[in-house]
Amino acid sequence: MHVVVIEDDDAVADGIVDGLSDRSITTTRVATGTEGIAAVASLQPDLVVLDLGLPDMDGTEVCRRLRATSAVPIIIVSARDEEVDRVVALEIGADDYVVKPFGMRELVARI
Repeated sequence: MHVVVIEDDDAVADGIVDGLSDRSITTTRVATGTEGIAAVASLQPDLVVLDLGLPDMDGTEVCRRLRATSAVPIIIVSARDEEVDRVVALEIGADDYVVKPFGMRELVARI
């Protein structure tokens, strides 16, 4: 399995990448929405883990753009914990939504 992790926070990204690698899941990590869209297009991963707070565009826009060209499963990971945030993300095409902080076992179970 190959997962693209789109996360700008190095500490969070490193934790996700390390946790997935420990479970023999291959990852590619990028830090911006633009890089994420390009990585998904070129690598055609099995899944995307997407943060909403990216430096160049909101993760919801990344989700919309990915959904316009790909059916790749998308799991949002975000500190935004309001119901409206979760509902909007799911309505625009995310397959799941995990609120930070989260446990790696939970993320892997959702994957």
